[in-house]
Amino acid sequence: MRYTKLGNSGAVVSAVGLGCMAFGNPQRGMHGWTLHEPESRAILHRAVELGINFFDTANVYSSGDSERTLSATVLKDVPREEVVIATKVHGEMSPGPNGWGLSRKHILWQVDASLKRLGTDYIDLYQVHRWDSTTPLEETLETLDGLVRAGKVRYLGASTMHAWQFARALTLQQAHGWSPFITMQAHYNLVYREEEREMLPLCQATGTGMLAYSPLARGRLARPWDEVTRRQQQDELGHLLYAGSEEANRAVADAVLSVALRHGVPRARVALAWVMAHPVVSAPLVGASDVGHVDDAVAALDLRLSPEDLEELERSYTPRPVAGF
Repeated sequence: MRYTKLGNSGAVVSAVGLGCMAFGNPQRGMHGWTLHEPESRAILHRAVELGINFFDTANVYSSGDSERTLSATVLKDVPREEVVIATKVHGEMSPGPNGWGLSRKHILWQVDASLKRLGTDYIDLYQVHRWDSTTPLEETLETLDGLVRAGKVRYLGASTMHAWQFARALTLQQAHGWSPFITMQAHYNLVYREEEREMLPLCQATGTGMLAYSPLARGRLARPWDEVTRRQQQDELGHLLYAGSEEANRAVADAVLSVALRHGVPRARVALAWVMAHPVVSAPLVGASDVGHVDDAVAALDLRLSPEDLEELERSYTPRPVAGF
């Protein structure tokens, strides 16, 4: 395993992070394709065996069951100081006007709820899952700073917003002396590269670590483009993220296959190696529904793509509307 820093912080994480959206009760929350605990446990244990110490979840994943599964597996079997746990706040956790968002009321409620589900005294990386235009930004940032000062949170991160919004947040944090966001979790892969326009340059300029979610385009770059899985059938957000640009997407997927055949490796390793090659990316967050997916993700660290490989992989990309917000 290779290890790296989270942005310009001192926190050290594996260069592959395990995204935990797939872990939890399929009868809870929005994702009917999630895995029950015995299946999840095997994947999580394999990740630990391979040296992964960075696990990313969210309070909304299976309505909290993802956090509970992480607690019952990794946090039960591995010393707490050896792992870096990231979770998120923003999504709806109860009906009613205060059941979601980034107000002081909601954040203080949900950080304690996440700590309880995770069974830990602190969260290593606490991330705002989306932008909340209904709450004053100063209220959100001051509340988050208070969590760091109280010892409930070690570092702060953000996810899925426009670059101007992130720049405004970073500026306010600096002006008030509040704990800064050290990471930006953004949608980034070979068929969605719009973050290269503004967000990645902003992260590079500010020393912010970029965490790439959906680095395999929700599995689409790990298999033939027309092959459909159960998750893909049920994943409504995935349909929205990759709708349109079908011809260009297919051409990119074909290029992934071509480069994979040239190197004699599975498609997933090529797509992940491309993401890892970007100097601003601290780590891709790889989802897994099978132990083999973890093996491929870690093996991608050893794959070096040539300039010719990169040119072939990037040649067919076409600009597309911003998606995922």
